[in-house]
Amino acid sequence: MAVQRFQPLVKQSFDLGLLGREDIRGFDRLIGKLRNLIPEEDPSLLHGDLWSGNYITASNGEACLIDPAVYFGHREMDIAMTKLFGGFSPAFYLSYNEEYPLEKGWEKRLEMNQLYPLLVHLILFGASYAGQIRYILKSF
Repeated sequence: MAVQRFQPLVKQSFDLGLLGREDIRGFDRLIGKLRNLIPEEDPSLLHGDLWSGNYITASNGEACLIDPAVYFGHREMDIAMTKLFGGFSPAFYLSYNEEYPLEKGWEKRLEMNQLYPLLVHLILFGASYAGQIRYILKSF
């Protein structure tokens, strides 16, 4: 799955001149380690674009999620997206973990799980995301 999600975006970023050969090698190294880094669990239905702008409160006070990019994947992907641009309170993560606990060490995997949306943002919005991607690749 990682190969299918990362490689097309890494290639496109390289073709656009946004990533270099060393970045490609970094992704190759990371992909080779993923099996040992990510805890195994059944895929979950994910929002796919869960950031604070896609969370609203209805007039009756009920929480609503909008503008999904739904897919099945690892739950930590949605959690990582909530941390990427901020906007979710500590109570959100506490409640989530009370209802459906994440595997030990999930906080350490956040940045790694942010690579996919960062690659998308790199392609859509430009080179300002390259530094963050490189930093994460070096830490894994």
